[in-house]
Amino acid sequence: MVWRRLSAGVVFALLVAVLIGKTLDMQILHSEFFEAQGDARQLRTVSISAHRGDIVDRNGEPFAISAPVNSVWLNPEVVRDHLDDLDKVAKLLAIDSISLKEKIKRNKHREFLYLKRHASPELAEEVMALKVPGVALLNEYRRYYPSGEVAAHVVGFSDIDDNGQEGIELAFNEWLKGIPGKKRIIRDRLGRAIDDVERIKSASPGKPIRLSIDKRLQYITYRTLKAAVLKHNAVAGSAVVLDVRTGEVLAMANQPSFNVNDRRQLQPQATRNRAVTDVYEPGSTMKPITVAAALESGRWKPYYKVETAPGYMMVKGNTIRDHKNYGDLDVGGVLEKSSNVGISKIALAMDAEQQWSMYQKLGFGMVTGSGFPGEASGQLSLNALNNDFERASMAFGYGISVTSLQLAHAYSAIAADGILRPVSFLYDEDKETGKPVEGVRVMSAETAQAVRKMMQRVISDKGTGKRADVANYTVAGKTGTVHKFITGGYAKDRYLSIFAGMVPADKPELVMVVMVDEPRNGEHFGGLVAAPVFSQVMSGAMRLMDVAPDKISKERLMNAGAIPKTVSGKDGRA
Repeated sequence: MVWRRLSAGVVFALLVAVLIGKTLDMQILHSEFFEAQGDARQLRTVSISAHRGDIVDRNGEPFAISAPVNSVWLNPEVVRDHLDDLDKVAKLLAIDSISLKEKIKRNKHREFLYLKRHASPELAEEVMALKVPGVALLNEYRRYYPSGEVAAHVVGFSDIDDNGQEGIELAFNEWLKGIPGKKRIIRDRLGRAIDDVERIKSASPGKPIRLSIDKRLQYITYRTLKAAVLKHNAVAGSAVVLDVRTGEVLAMANQPSFNVNDRRQLQPQATRNRAVTDVYEPGSTMKPITVAAALESGRWKPYYKVETAPGYMMVKGNTIRDHKNYGDLDVGGVLEKSSNVGISKIALAMDAEQQWSMYQKLGFGMVTGSGFPGEASGQLSLNALNNDFERASMAFGYGISVTSLQLAHAYSAIAADGILRPVSFLYDEDKETGKPVEGVRVMSAETAQAVRKMMQRVISDKGTGKRADVANYTVAGKTGTVHKFITGGYAKDRYLSIFAGMVPADKPELVMVVMVDEPRNGEHFGGLVAAPVFSQVMSGAMRLMDVAPDKISKERLMNAGAIPKTVSGKDGRA
């Protein structure tokens, strides 16, 4: 018994000595090492998400905002010892449990793995209620687009990591994108952050952007264009509205569109901005520009006559035709009736360099400089300088390709008395002074005014664009109907319907271009398909911008007492 007690005492003493020695080793001799090891298991340096800058319209209305959300993640090193607990997490997050476990095994040496990005608050709360070791939340930001599909092509979108992918989001990504910060935190055994130890670097939020787009006008443009595309069962469409004084893009809409908040709809076919990226032959909307070149050349005056009989002409073995024989027309009549023969004769009567130079000065064959991603330059061929048929074809819009933005830009010079101003998607507060933005003179004011006067005849009852009329305002514009170019040549029964115009005609405030791609419900002429879109949008725009009417009907003047009403007496005399 004495031996047993002695043995037990020795063993107990040895154990106590070992414990004391271990304690001395950990607390005194190697305390720094063990503290570092403990911190390494609890302290972490994590990234602080930065708020992406907001995108707003010219009036401060939001187009793109960022809201804080939680993303669910896990630590494979911790979770691999609790794989059975993951079944409930996988079920909540609609993830295949077997695939998840295999993924964890493949990444067992990693400390971070996303489970669900941008989870809803309710879902994140349910996941954390399960208290699975190694599963935690990360604070991030998610981009929301209040206007949805209405301004999707202009605003664009960012990816799940907050990097711009299309539109303004891509063009100004570095400006909008914030700089993430860093902080040191303490996590518990479940991987949850329980305390902030130190902020190493604060996050810097991105800078906001104020666009030139007017959200109200954007909605009107989008709604009207969409209705027209649906009505005519068209393949696609685009519309652009420019401010004549500043060159700002006030509205830009496309069809088909997409809801940018639903990432399942982010397909290349739907997300491209057709008004900027898609090129097409502008057809008869080129005729006013050809007339401008003719007037600038000095070879033509508005009252000069052009013989278009018998309704067709031969150029280099090719036939150019009119819809019918219009006989003798003055230059304005050529636009009013949209005579291909008339405009061809006008073009061929001036030097090739004068015609081509006007097209080039108006920006055809080059990007507008708007800075919008993927902007196409169109095509302006030098071959026309040495080929009369190509010159004649370009005069009425074949053999040249443009974008809707390019065409609107060119028309803005006619509207601005010959000054071509740069295109911009950004709002400039300096423009609030009312002073026109500086530009480049590409034609004389007299030429621009004369062309506008002739273009007003297109909107008359005798012209091709009477459906573009805007009540109480003068309108100058031009219709265009183009056979669609396909592989092997031009389709006989597939068309582009186009209208380009400005209002008020005498002193234009706005320029608009409408293009409807392949209307398939019977009507296909630009004056029947595209012109009504212009009319509806500009009617709303004049009210929004509070532009004073410049055309008051006789009936309104009589009702206002400005002119006396006609009253018949008993003898039948007025």
